[in-house]
Amino acid sequence: PCSLPAFPPVELHVHLDGAIKPETILYYGRKRGIALPANTPEELQDVIGMDKPLSLPAFLAKFDYYMPAIARPQSCAARAQEEEELEGAGGIRWLHTRYVPQLDSSSSFFPFLGSVDRGDLTPDEVVDLVGQGLQEGERDFGVKVRSILCCMRHQPTWSPEVVELCKKYRQQTVVAIDLAGDETIEGSSLFPGHVQAYEEAVKSGVHRTVHAGEVGSAEVVKEAVDTLKTERLGHGYHTLEDEALYTRLRQANMHFEVCPWSSYLTGAWKPGTEHAVIRFKNDQANYSLNTDDPLIFKSTLDTDYQMTKRDMGFTEEEFKRLNINAAKSSFLPDDEKTELLDLLYKAYGMPPTSSAGMLLSEPWAVGISSKMPALPPSHGQCQGCVPTPWLVAASH
Repeated sequence: PCSLPAFPPVELHVHLDGAIKPETILYYGRKRGIALPANTPEELQDVIGMDKPLSLPAFLAKFDYYMPAIARPQSCAARAQEEEELEGAGGIRWLHTRYVPQLDSSSSFFPFLGSVDRGDLTPDEVVDLVGQGLQEGERDFGVKVRSILCCMRHQPTWSPEVVELCKKYRQQTVVAIDLAGDETIEGSSLFPGHVQAYEEAVKSGVHRTVHAGEVGSAEVVKEAVDTLKTERLGHGYHTLEDEALYTRLRQANMHFEVCPWSSYLTGAWKPGTEHAVIRFKNDQANYSLNTDDPLIFKSTLDTDYQMTKRDMGFTEEEFKRLNINAAKSSFLPDDEKTELLDLLYKAYGMPPTSSAGMLLSEPWAVGISSKMPALPPSHGQCQGCVPTPWLVAASH
């Protein structure tokens, strides 16, 4: 049975590069003469997807199967539209999606593509095409999507261009800048290219989020907050290693973009320990539930709701509270944010007050948090997306 609240929830953390149907992967593979490891959508989903934790190299190998087939200029707008179709089918009506413009612009950034010709699309043209696809998808499927452009930790020279693209396209679909990539690269948050880009974002009024504290330490979180001036944290679980930092962020109402099922499959959370989201819940912190990379994880957002309800004691009231907080922490313009909040308040039967997102919930039983989560039931065609290998290295 579906665990989603009565009103479609808000999702803030999904990667575009993978928001694609297996059927579409097969279509592009056949059109381009690229061999794929399966001949039917069902078989391909089984090969690409995960249903138990894997090592990072095994996880990264998943992308080698299908990226050569879809990495092409002609697919940019189509993939954006397809994400909205999949999200709409999963009950989502509003989300933030994110991607790296440079990763669709030159084959030199995809060494595993070999001799595949991807054309000479520029990052600027990628953002324009994705924006067109998102706008068309909103019209066709009723899903309102805003995009976040990602910098990569291992490529600080890309970051100045990313923030300029955020500025150029912020009147269209782009709302924020992100930093993804391998958190374990020592000091990567402080690379000059990233710092300069985030300084420009602050100066120009571009919203900011950072992948930090998923596999990286609390120090990575501190760098994201104090140096990059992030407004939200992608994952952020290891913030709890530093109680003083966590207390400071909770008092500042920092938003944590939590991805429970993802954290299990990537090893960011180890069964046998209490998941950080339980602490966030018990402390009435500001956080949301998100899918992260549903194509690889064979999931929908309902997978994360079922997991937290079944294994972590979440209730309908907490789902309402966290979705109100997700809406409040979205990077929407004020008028659109007010409209979204009004819809949620009405659907949830809550008063439209500034404190409604902080409703206290029931006491929680946290003892069951250490159990191994059951595999999610089949959800048919999954929604959402998967990051590129470099996104994976960062966010997993």
